[in-house]
Amino acid sequence: MGKLVNPIVFSIPAYEAMASQIAERLDADIGKLERKFFPDGEVYQRLIDSVSDRDVLLVGGMYDDAQTLMLFDLACALAKYGARRLELVIPYFGYSTMERSVIAGEVITAKTRTRLLSAIPVAAYGNRAWFVDLHAEGIPHYCEGHMVARHIYGEPVLIPHFKELGGDVLASTDAGRAKWVQSLAGEMCWEAAIIIKRRLSGSETEVSAVSCDVKDKHVIIYDDMIRTGGSLRGAVKTYKEAGAASIKVVASHGVFPGDAYEKLAAMPEIDSISCTDSHPKSMELAAKGLKIIPLADVIVDRILKGGP
Repeated sequence: MGKLVNPIVFSIPAYEAMASQIAERLDADIGKLERKFFPDGEVYQRLIDSVSDRDVLLVGGMYDDAQTLMLFDLACALAKYGARRLELVIPYFGYSTMERSVIAGEVITAKTRTRLLSAIPVAAYGNRAWFVDLHAEGIPHYCEGHMVARHIYGEPVLIPHFKELGGDVLASTDAGRAKWVQSLAGEMCWEAAIIIKRRLSGSETEVSAVSCDVKDKHVIIYDDMIRTGGSLRGAVKTYKEAGAASIKVVASHGVFPGDAYEKLAAMPEIDSISCTDSHPKSMELAAKGLKIIPLADVIVDRILKGGP
């Protein structure tokens, strides 16, 4: 794509820090707007800066329905008021686990939410949605019509962080992320470790094996997303019981509902926990020791390169 034309960056409230970082790297303006919240929950938004004939970046995670609608409303206004091109930056897409139907009658929420993005009016030079480290890589294909969707992989910032932490083995919580963990480990010439589970019943599983010898090795467990951390806590205990000398945890997205982070941080087996700044909860937890991996550089680089 190359250079952006007179770029300006807007965001929803929880992503103002990331928007500022992106604007700084692009030498772009930060868009001014007025926003008010009414007692009944309605949100008032008004653009103060003109976006006519400017390339506009809108930064916001779809981490709950209220934020998703705020993002959608603002995107519609930006297109309506003359944005030359609309670049929708979505660091966290919170509907990835419902990307397909398994039981008859299930709502495929990932698809219905991407249809919202597809309904945004088209800017003069088009609209693009940029998703970061999706739990299900097929989600961009749910976008329809004139919305072009792209997937940004966090590898360019994750691999340097893995190396900075120091390790011998990159490990997965289970077989579900095995392919991605093996790919990242291969890039660094590290070993990859996968936990192999055996299902005992509809609700119970047991660990049957660990795919490589982790005894006396420094293990970094990587997962794309930490929510309650239940599977992660089990993986930590498994690798420790297998003889790991140290264990550090890294995730692309730190959701951490309730006291999920505190429970993980309290585990003596874990030396450190890191995640990107894709979710607002991660920024809140930085004061409690969570290590933050900024995404602004990889987002800007990918948008400027454009392409598939």
